[in-house]
Amino acid sequence: MSDTPINIKSEIGKLKTVVLHRPGKELEGLAPEYLERLLFDDIPYLEKAQEEHDAFADILRARDIEVLYLDELAAESLYNEEIKWRFISDMVRASKQGERHITHALMRYLGEMKPLDLVRKLMAGVKKYEVEVPEGEGHQLNYYFRDDYPFILDPMPNLYFTRDPAAAIGHGVTINKMKFAARRRESLFMEYIMRYHPRFAAKIPGDEVPVWFDRYNKFSMEGGDELVLSKNTMAIGVSQRTTPEAIEKLSAKLFEFSEFNKILAIEIPDTRAFMHLDTVFTMIDHDKFTVHPAILTKDGHLNIYIVEDSGIPGRPVITHKTDLKAVLEEVLEIENAVLIPCGDGDSLAAAREQWNDGSNTLAIAPGVVVTYDRNTVTNEALRRAGVEVIEVSGAELGRGRGGPRCMSMPIYREDI
Repeated sequence: MSDTPINIKSEIGKLKTVVLHRPGKELEGLAPEYLERLLFDDIPYLEKAQEEHDAFADILRARDIEVLYLDELAAESLYNEEIKWRFISDMVRASKQGERHITHALMRYLGEMKPLDLVRKLMAGVKKYEVEVPEGEGHQLNYYFRDDYPFILDPMPNLYFTRDPAAAIGHGVTINKMKFAARRRESLFMEYIMRYHPRFAAKIPGDEVPVWFDRYNKFSMEGGDELVLSKNTMAIGVSQRTTPEAIEKLSAKLFEFSEFNKILAIEIPDTRAFMHLDTVFTMIDHDKFTVHPAILTKDGHLNIYIVEDSGIPGRPVITHKTDLKAVLEEVLEIENAVLIPCGDGDSLAAAREQWNDGSNTLAIAPGVVVTYDRNTVTNEALRRAGVEVIEVSGAELGRGRGGPRCMSMPIYREDI
């Protein structure tokens, strides 16, 4: 593709363009009894979360990084009535609302909105009292038995973590099958953006942005587990939310149609605390990496499966290794990989700061990272290692269990 709108061949190349989502009214859909359903542990204060997010975006702009917003991109993709109604239909179907008597009234309600209002309403959720059901259409029995639940369409409070529903790899993207139902609709926004937005849609047939993995796959994968280490090597976490089968499907597509020929499948504990690979491991310079010590054994080991292109489709070469440092040195051809521990090696500080996303750093250039200011021990360790640390407040944003890397979907970096 010439003049490609997507170019991600590393985790550390100078960041040029990023997609963010400013937290909106979807956070006001959180209540204590619905936290587990919506994958939250706490309720952020929306006004303060927006202030923190605005400051995060301003820091990126101050470094000459173009900031695009997910809701605006999605709205700009719905530029005619046919696309808008197709989007409404897909979203309602993905919300399991396609066979209920209230569905027609819901679709009429949504169809009356302008694109940006529609996108933001879908993100915020639709409450029962907002949709009038005309006399004669009636309600089904299940409507009355769920009367204590306020939503027809659930809010999407996790959306400000734009890293997960889709991720850029090379000149293409993965549009992900999310693990839990609460997040599965999120990837529809990026599907429509890639298909219809003037910036990304094909100008001529065959010029489409490659989709390496789509949301209709049987197996789940999320962007927080996808790390682009170099122009031909990826690391992908085998985690609570990304399966080995999904990695196999992605690797087959990448090996056949891209420069990528090697994937490190890194096993991390299947727990909410660790969630994605980027909560315990990120690349921040050519030879520097953050790591949460709790994923390593006492001798510094963990399970790593190197998946390599054999030249025979569907028959990769798979090698098992356990020494993370040695593997990184081998695949990246560096002499000494420096692993900087979250919490600077102190077990209590490591546990506390990993919970507050101390390992979830966003590299905006080699050796330059954005982190939460609250992780003081880890940030000081990064500085001693020669890393420039740009701090942002995450007191409210961090309640959603994600840091600066989680909150950003880079789509263009300079090659290194």
